[in-house]
Amino acid sequence: ARYHAMEERANLMNMMKLSIKILIQSALSLGRTLDSDFPPLQQFFVVLEHCLKHGLKVKKTFIGQNKSFFGPLELVEKLCPEASDIATSVKNLPELKTAVGRGRAWLYLALMQKKLADYLKVLLDHKHLLSEFYEPGALMMEEEGAVIVGLLVGLNVIDANLCLKGEDLDSQVGVIDFSLYLKETQDSDDKQDEGITAVLDQKHYVEELNRHLRWDFHLCTVADLQNKIDCLEKTNSKLQEELAAATDRIGSLQEEQQQLKQQNELIRERSEKSVEVTKEDTKVELDTYKQSRQGLDEMYSDVWKQLKEEKKIRMELEKELELQIGMKTEMEIAMKLLEKDTHEKQDTLVALRQQLEEVKAINLQMFHKSQNAECSLQQKTEAISSFEGKTNEMMSSMKQMEERLQHAEKARQAAEERCKKMKQELAGRLDTCRQQMSQMDSKCSTLEKELKSEKEQRQTLQRELHQEKDATTLLKTELQQMEGLKKELRKLQDEKQQLEKVCEEQEQALQEMGLHLSQSKLKMEDIKEVNKALKGHTWLKDDEATHCKQCEKEFSISRRKHHCRNCGDIFCNTCSSNELALPSYPKPVRVCDTCHTLLLQRCSSNSS
Repeated sequence: ARYHAMEERANLMNMMKLSIKILIQSALSLGRTLDSDFPPLQQFFVVLEHCLKHGLKVKKTFIGQNKSFFGPLELVEKLCPEASDIATSVKNLPELKTAVGRGRAWLYLALMQKKLADYLKVLLDHKHLLSEFYEPGALMMEEEGAVIVGLLVGLNVIDANLCLKGEDLDSQVGVIDFSLYLKETQDSDDKQDEGITAVLDQKHYVEELNRHLRWDFHLCTVADLQNKIDCLEKTNSKLQEELAAATDRIGSLQEEQQQLKQQNELIRERSEKSVEVTKEDTKVELDTYKQSRQGLDEMYSDVWKQLKEEKKIRMELEKELELQIGMKTEMEIAMKLLEKDTHEKQDTLVALRQQLEEVKAINLQMFHKSQNAECSLQQKTEAISSFEGKTNEMMSSMKQMEERLQHAEKARQAAEERCKKMKQELAGRLDTCRQQMSQMDSKCSTLEKELKSEKEQRQTLQRELHQEKDATTLLKTELQQMEGLKKELRKLQDEKQQLEKVCEEQEQALQEMGLHLSQSKLKMEDIKEVNKALKGHTWLKDDEATHCKQCEKEFSISRRKHHCRNCGDIFCNTCSSNELALPSYPKPVRVCDTCHTLLLQRCSSNSS
């Protein structure tokens, strides 16, 4: 069976190769779009149907057995979302009634889209899903399926315009026409020249495609270069803005450095003063702590002695209570044993009475029998005498049992009297025990109150000790903080030196950047003048001002330029050190001295 399946797969693959070869050659020789009536195209679809039907599993339904290749083709919609259009168009065709017709329509649409090979390749990549529809030895489950999918890629050269009629697709019977393949083998020699011309035509077509691609690439490169130039211009403007911001930052860093120096000196002086004060306070607190500690130790020793004495008294009282409780449990056990004995004796009395009643019943029966057997008395006198002896013996036993009963009743009465006496004695002892227990409870309550008061005193002493310990720990932490502050001062001094070095390096870098950007600034001046004429703002540019407007000192690397956010003019740091909140700026911003005074006068007039 395996060999037969292998032969079938090989034959189908060879037929598929021939049909694809004939279809491509005939389509190239025809040179137009193919219709559904084109014989090589019809034969190709017939062979493809046979390949897809090879090894299909038969599915049982209510109508009967069903065997169609449209089931595996429906999986393509789930695996490849691009095939959803084909599936919807096939389902919307009203004339299709069978699954075979839907499968043929699906193949027609896939060929027209030139994606038949891609869709079948997606199916072969998921063979675990195909195993539901095909047998293990089917063509689509073996290597021949992958070969056929590779051959189908060549059909993307063909343009087809196929008509989808439901009646034709449902009623079409697939029969392979071998005459086309025989003609192809006979005319192969005649068509070698035509094949060479087709190859040359394909070469010219490929060269034209390459030419178009090169032109598109050239256009793309020109557009990319223009975009890059625009990006470079934007980056150049951004770098200039960043340079101006960096210069402002350097000036602010220098100011912050001076402020940090002053703060460091103030912190050092304060820390030295606080260290001296804390040392003196710690000495005084240690002396007071030692004195208070001695008095607390004496109080603690006295309290500890009192606690030991009270613990001894309490242990003796607990021992006495345990002895009394043991006596009470023993008396209860004795009472329970006496009650058990009385119950047992009552049970024996009940059993003896039952035996007496049985004996009386037996005597009555014997009396009746004696009356009925008067005729047989003469013959059985000996038996009667023996019975009389037995009755005498029974009577004697009865008398003995009655005597025993009398003795038992007397013993029971004596036991009851004893129980009464024992109960009276136990009641008296219990009363005495209760009185002693009440006295012991009162003593325990007084002792507990004293213990609570002593515990409270002890807790207060412990709290005071904890507070003193916390104070000592705080002092230790403050000392450690002072050491940390000293280390921070050293670190700040080191950072100050590093910042000075960084400032020197940045000044050198700024000088170099100024040389490099001098040419670009000259080009930007023309653009800025045009923008100024267009916009008409009063905001002065950095290049327009070389001297401070108020003190008329020349700007340099050490004397930086600063804009007044109110009037827009440029001043030095000393003439624009004030800050105020403006309507356009919610936070305080830099303002010159003249604007500062004017704004303050306006605020005072508005408030009045």
